[in-house]
Amino acid sequence: MTGRAWKFGNDIDTDAVIPGRYLVMNDPAQLAGHIFEGVRPEFAGQVMPGDIVVAGTNFGCGSSREHAPLAITGAGVEAVIARSFARIFFRNAINIGLPLLVCSDVDRIDDGDRLKLDLGQGVIHNLSKDETYRTTPLPDFLREIVEAGGLVAYTKRQVGRA
Repeated sequence: MTGRAWKFGNDIDTDAVIPGRYLVMNDPAQLAGHIFEGVRPEFAGQVMPGDIVVAGTNFGCGSSREHAPLAITGAGVEAVIARSFARIFFRNAINIGLPLLVCSDVDRIDDGDRLKLDLGQGVIHNLSKDETYRTTPLPDFLREIVEAGGLVAYTKRQVGRA
């Protein structure tokens, strides 16, 4: 997967991803129209399918709402890279099939850099700077959930094999 980096700072909470007043919506495409509107109002109108969110520490902190990763996928974002994630956000994202990568080199990535991700190898190629960063790859079983499109699709696939 290859996309443009959208850079955010530390402690981006779920209310910054999708403000609470939009929690009455459950459609990812509708949620995407309001994504990051309080911190980067231009995001919803400029994000392209395949783009990648890059952040510092504690991305997704705050409430346990599933709307945050749903809004991110609804906007066409391919993955989120951060130095660390809030635990409940991490699990919610995996459950809906949103790939997350933990990377200690996020400070080397700038807004607008072109990134190519290799989830299986746990590698980020910064095409804009000709640099490579290692990530903590997802364990195989979590990557299988993401590749299936989320926990529901993964479970259906597993039940179908029985």
